[in-house]
Amino acid sequence: MSKKYKKGHDDDHMDESWLIPYADLLTLLLALFIVLYAMSSLDVKKFQELSAAFSVAFENGVGVLDSSALIDNGEQPDKQTRERPKSPDDSRQNAASLQELKKREQEDLEKLKKQIDQYIKANGLTTQLETKLNQSQLTITISDNALFPSGSAEVKPESKSLAQSIASMLVNYPGYEIVVSGHTDNEPIATAEFKSNWDLSSARAIRFMDILLANKKLDPRRFSAIGYGEYRPVASNDTPEGRSKNRRVEVSIIRNYIDPLAAKQVPATPKP
Repeated sequence: MSKKYKKGHDDDHMDESWLIPYADLLTLLLALFIVLYAMSSLDVKKFQELSAAFSVAFENGVGVLDSSALIDNGEQPDKQTRERPKSPDDSRQNAASLQELKKREQEDLEKLKKQIDQYIKANGLTTQLETKLNQSQLTITISDNALFPSGSAEVKPESKSLAQSIASMLVNYPGYEIVVSGHTDNEPIATAEFKSNWDLSSARAIRFMDILLANKKLDPRRFSAIGYGEYRPVASNDTPEGRSKNRRVEVSIIRNYIDPLAAKQVPATPKP
């Protein structure tokens, strides 16, 4: 009888130690599911804002509690400043600054044009040089017979002083791009030196630019040379006078502030 009682007593008190790791496992699984759920519904923006707040706190020594306003606003002080919408006052100030820059540029180019015009008049070159100021550039036009022998790209010795004088004037206006362009009439050329008017016009532009850049005060990075051949005429090629006008070298001082609606286009066809 006592043996049966002992057996029943043992059955009521089986080893239950396995319940402890089992309960721990269930707790871990529950925690894992909670974390996964939280990650799936995480507000990325809020997370970034929180991260930014901690970054400010660690880098600038500001307490996290002091940065609570940053978290609420979702912005860092620097970001608020950078992304602050432009007010009408800002736009007006920018427009006023641009107008001031345009005004100074206009004054510069008018002053340079006046200097060149005075040089042309003083040296009796009114039939060989002219200047023109428009909404895109100041252009100095030089007749080819003032610079080169017929069919040649070598600048006449007596004409080098002209290029040197223009260079000395340009020194006072270093902030502009300078384009030297060569032009011819439509009379074909085919020599041992030049196969076409393209070659002749390009060579003339480069040779003239070489003399300009002999002045070491000029920045070569702001200069370029272009040959247009016969394809940018300013007069009809049907008359000797028109062809003479088309044979030219142009030195263009390009504006930095160009209104594309007001800029005049270079004519692509001969004038009637």
